[in-house]
Amino acid sequence: MSLPAVVPAPASLVAGASAPFRLEQPVRIAGDTDAAAALAALISARTALAVHPSASSGTGGQGSELGEGVIELRIDPSTSRATGGRESYSIVVDEASVRVTGADAAGLFYGVQTLGQLLTRDGGGWLVPAVVVEDAPRFRYRGVMLDVARHFHSVDTVKAYIDRAAGLKLNVLHLHLSDDQGWRIQLSSRPMLTELASHSAVGGDPGGFYTKADYREIVEYAASRHVTVVPEIDMPGHTHAVGVAYPELAEAPLLSPLIEDVIAQYGGGTPTPGELYQGIAVGFSSLKIHDEATYDFLADVFGELAAMTPGPYLHVGGDEALGTDPDDFATFMERATDLVADLGKTPIAWHEAGAAAGLNPDTIGQYWGYTTPTEGMDDDARAFVRNGAQLILSPADAVYLDMKYDASTPIGLAWANGPTSVERAYAWEPGEMIAGVDESDILGVEAPLWAETVRGLADIDLLAFPRIAAAAEAAWSPPTGAIPQRSWESFRERVGSLGPLWTSLGIGFHPSDEIPWTTE
Repeated sequence: MSLPAVVPAPASLVAGASAPFRLEQPVRIAGDTDAAAALAALISARTALAVHPSASSGTGGQGSELGEGVIELRIDPSTSRATGGRESYSIVVDEASVRVTGADAAGLFYGVQTLGQLLTRDGGGWLVPAVVVEDAPRFRYRGVMLDVARHFHSVDTVKAYIDRAAGLKLNVLHLHLSDDQGWRIQLSSRPMLTELASHSAVGGDPGGFYTKADYREIVEYAASRHVTVVPEIDMPGHTHAVGVAYPELAEAPLLSPLIEDVIAQYGGGTPTPGELYQGIAVGFSSLKIHDEATYDFLADVFGELAAMTPGPYLHVGGDEALGTDPDDFATFMERATDLVADLGKTPIAWHEAGAAAGLNPDTIGQYWGYTTPTEGMDDDARAFVRNGAQLILSPADAVYLDMKYDASTPIGLAWANGPTSVERAYAWEPGEMIAGVDESDILGVEAPLWAETVRGLADIDLLAFPRIAAAAEAAWSPPTGAIPQRSWESFRERVGSLGPLWTSLGIGFHPSDEIPWTTE
């Protein structure tokens, strides 16, 4: 008997001895009300059956005596001792009941997501196979990034992406809130940022920004799905929009032959001081490093953003600062990361910041080089570990979700070692990528989705699914080969079984011919 398909692969999933739990019988969901509501919504979307949470919070041990099946959802901190700590859960299914137990609220939520994947059509009915699941995450940071600067995405789109990510047990949303093309977050201390620098996007598309109320709505919605929001203000490069709003803070664009080649290939025009930029070239902009007004600006921006953000992290960017002298870059990153740390937040920076000798030692590095590091990118990444901090792994040729699948993909880019197939998105192992970086040095995995070609939720779905599931498995599941399910052959079969669930949830995934999709 084959085991049911679950993605990301749980630490342990074994078949039970009893008959399955059938949903045609009267079914009652008992226990935690938040988890019960989430499960009822999943069951309705997948099966069209209306299974209502119980009005009481009892766990219903007498359910079978009353001729009804019971789905029991509860939080029991002692579960963590057996299943592996925070965010862990267990599921036990037999003919009479389904018991989902989380070590905490997040663990129970993830158990509900697994139960949603276990729902199986059986002829004209639905069942949950008899199984025992014991599961816990490998890494505590399991993220996606959404670029809302190159193209702006509405609050509803962001919330939809949160739902999609949380369903795969991802627990961080990194929002790329600023870039050369636009500034996307309202700040009272610097009103010109949104008044003057938020109205455009790549290709001349409409811009936009999040009001403080919008941002609060996103943060609160994410928290309800156990997702932490990490805001990024990218500096000292990627700051042309800052110069539109506050020209006294920005250097003139530095137009190198590389940037001119990108402009020639992709269009968008030459960046001009004081004018909104609509192209996709990078590396031409820089803040003024030796002007104290720049650091007054940072204090305003990060101070206000920190007060708006309950999570522990603020991302300061630091990538592709080609328009900044290396010594100036080091000076800037030292001051920026110290400022964020002084605000009580943990700084995160892209791996290039590892070259800055005075970087605040608590700064977490985000590696975006290739799975086989090039050009000393691994040296920069190891610098964070030498400082006593950790790394987030985002190898561009594996988990950059904006890459094309192949040459025929209608949107996306291909600069990261060419297009990224689903198999290549899966075929990497976090613990083996950077020499000298051990498992304990890795905070987690994040899959960025840059938005040069991404205009809305349909584009997000097309590029993210199914490859986002590969990133989720790298972040949650045991290492490659540690369990039989941690292989490409197993993954492609399991993901293929999720097609009907994704369709029922309104996810417009890419029907890759690498995956044997099922239709039921």
